[in-house]
Amino acid sequence: MSQITGSKLAILQALKNGEFISGQLLGEQLGISRAAVAKHIKSLCELGLDIYKVNNKGYCLKQEIALISKPELQAEYQKLSGQVGNFETFASIDSTNTELMQRIASKQALTSGAVVVAEMQNAGRGRRGRVWQSPFGANLYYSYYWLLDDGLQAAMGVSVAVGLAVFDCIKVLYNVEVSLKWPNDILVNNQKLAGVLVELDGQPEGPCHLVIGIGLNIAMPESASEHIDQAWVDLKRLGLEVNKNELAAALTYYLEQRLAQYQATGLSEMYSEWNKVNAFAEQLITLNTGQKTWQGICVGIDKQGGLVLRQDGIEKTYYGGEISVRKVN
Repeated sequence: MSQITGSKLAILQALKNGEFISGQLLGEQLGISRAAVAKHIKSLCELGLDIYKVNNKGYCLKQEIALISKPELQAEYQKLSGQVGNFETFASIDSTNTELMQRIASKQALTSGAVVVAEMQNAGRGRRGRVWQSPFGANLYYSYYWLLDDGLQAAMGVSVAVGLAVFDCIKVLYNVEVSLKWPNDILVNNQKLAGVLVELDGQPEGPCHLVIGIGLNIAMPESASEHIDQAWVDLKRLGLEVNKNELAAALTYYLEQRLAQYQATGLSEMYSEWNKVNAFAEQLITLNTGQKTWQGICVGIDKQGGLVLRQDGIEKTYYGGEISVRKVN
């Protein structure tokens, strides 16, 4: 897969507003030849970007593209929190989660609250080793590092807090109320808008390193959507204009609010909030744990974040697996 070099990124910055720019002008701005510009344009098209050329007018992006700007991201975050924030931005990366997990494994110094955001992932990951479609500039690819001192067991319900943080962010920014699918999906009208991948490294009793990955669909191109095997939606299809810097900053702010709440009181307050936006409340669902399949009515979650199913009139709790829906006749 093509990589995003400095020249390619500069070309995208020049084209991002959707206006025509000649190859000659682009070459002059970048100090490269028109042939080199054409080569970079071809590579960008191979990444799924829709750039077209019109004789005597130049190159143009079919649609405007939202790009991350670290100074703007920091400024947006500071408006919300009063803090500078700890952000790293990448044009392309294997995976934002992998980047942070590798730093943990190699014992690099990391400060709790460090955020990695990328325009593109070459090896984006979802749960259970699935590929997360990560075309350039289309969506938000985001990971947050959190150091929890209370051990692995204390981290088991974090994905619930993260889902509520995404709910908070989307509600405040866009006045859209999402629903939540246990354990880690964010839905609009039963279509997936975002997913969460929480990865852990630590000891049962000692400090626990958490990497909280969030992929959120902003403007998914059709070429990438062909590889998605479930119903999905993005913010553009909801009719929303998105400032990616504002979105990433707000997501960080609301995530930190929820993590602070989680650290103080666990899910004792949040589990009832989650149950109010449970996407499949009182529906018949199937739970696949990998070893066994269960069916029951989805009651919600308990105070530890476990899934509660009503089976033959008895409520039982499960702590792992994935759910699918079977509607009651």
